Amino acid sequence: MATHSKRIGILTSGGDCAGLNAVIRAVVLHAQTLKWEVVGIKHGTHGLLTSPPQVIPLTCENVDTVVMRQGGTILGTTNKGDPFAYPMPDGSIKDRSEEIIAAFRSLGCDALIGIGGDGSLAILSRLAKQGGFPLIGIPKTIDNDLAITETSVGFSTAVDVATEALDRLQPTAASHDRIMILEVMGRDAGHIALSAGIAGGADVILIPEIPYKIENIVAHIKSLQKRGRNFALVVVSEAILTPEGVTIQQKYFGGEKRLGGIGHFIGDQIADACQAETRVTVLGHLQRGGQPNWRDRMLASAFGVHAVTLIEQGKFDRMVAWTNRRIVDVPIADAIEHTCVVDPQGPLVKTARGLGICLGDGS
Repeated sequence: MATHSKRIGILTSGGDCAGLNAVIRAVVLHAQTLKWEVVGIKHGTHGLLTSPPQVIPLTCENVDTVVMRQGGTILGTTNKGDPFAYPMPDGSIKDRSEEIIAAFRSLGCDALIGIGGDGSLAILSRLAKQGGFPLIGIPKTIDNDLAITETSVGFSTAVDVATEALDRLQPTAASHDRIMILEVMGRDAGHIALSAGIAGGADVILIPEIPYKIENIVAHIKSLQKRGRNFALVVVSEAILTPEGVTIQQKYFGGEKRLGGIGHFIGDQIADACQAETRVTVLGHLQRGGQPNWRDRMLASAFGVHAVTLIEQGKFDRMVAWTNRRIVDVPIADAIEHTCVVDPQGPLVKTARGLGICLGDGS
């Protein structure tokens, strides 16, 4: 069926993850079948704050299968600088939303596809409403904390990385009679820790959704030792609090604070209580980088194609989602309404308990 030519803008926003380039490729390839143009906006909304806007034409030639296999994003991204409260060099805060809207209009695009997490999609949705331009959202986050969709681009690869880390830590733990603590990302959701911990044979998994006590962890490790086990594997989600309710963060350049360091705290507590050698590994950004696995490439491809189909159908302010083994689309507002954290009564928590994994709460 013939359709009139359109121009689509696309950007990646928020933290990077594996699979972003596969989304971009899918959008471009499907748009080409409709004889549409695709314009890539560089560095998220930041690319629209320069004159002229930072954009590149995207064609089948510059999004080939090599690009699909690459981690990161060929468009660049940013997770700083809220356009509605943008920090200026003089220390002031300025609303620059109208600048972004005007720059996007100058591109002559019929619609925007935004690839991002809950924060990015909330900002893009607000910009689209204010500017009156059509928007389609594609969920990406290693944290897998967006509502409605069962999984997001980047999550599967992040879990793979954490699982492989446990696979590598186990033999060295056994060789040296050590307790290995692995700290993983996930922000306020424990999805990575729980999934990787189950898949990687962890003995203890600590997630933000389930309060823990050090004495419960120690008792579990000692029970393993009594049964003749000379090592233990502990997975810690970066957002868990200390028993006193303190959030541990690291300070970075410019005064920015980010989650990180709870693994070392837990390691010290266990070492003292168990009188055992502990070693701590913090995966950090290793979970975001690297080549996407097949699941993320498949999901990214399906999401990208469906996003273009929605534009063809004239359906906007929607986010593509994966549910019940199908690609669907939902209102962006519904997807970002609340954060999807681990259900303490959910199937994976029950699986962990059924396997005898300690979740720190004594159950």
